[in-house]
Amino acid sequence: MTGEGENWLSDGLDDIAGTDSGLWVPGVDYMTGWKEAREVADRLNRALLDVGFELSVVRAVAATNEDGRGVVRLAGWPDAVNRLAQLLEVRADGRGGAA
Repeated sequence: MTGEGENWLSDGLDDIAGTDSGLWVPGVDYMTGWKEAREVADRLNRALLDVGFELSVVRAVAATNEDGRGVVRLAGWPDAVNRLAQLLEVRADGRGGAA
């Protein structure tokens, strides 16, 4: 999944405190969880692109927790995440709640 700009992979959005503890437990299947999270993160990133966001300002990031379970985190600059929240609020208000 790619976004606008050359440096979208190294723009600082992945520097989230507490998300990379560096601890790996032998015997835990991290790849299966990460692959599942990656598929969902890619889907969300495509949706973000479709509504006009650049992945250099907000994107979904695949990871795993300590048990190997897939986790999708939203990483973004506050103004972009605020715009996304507004978009979701309008959608929820227009449809009577979340989809």
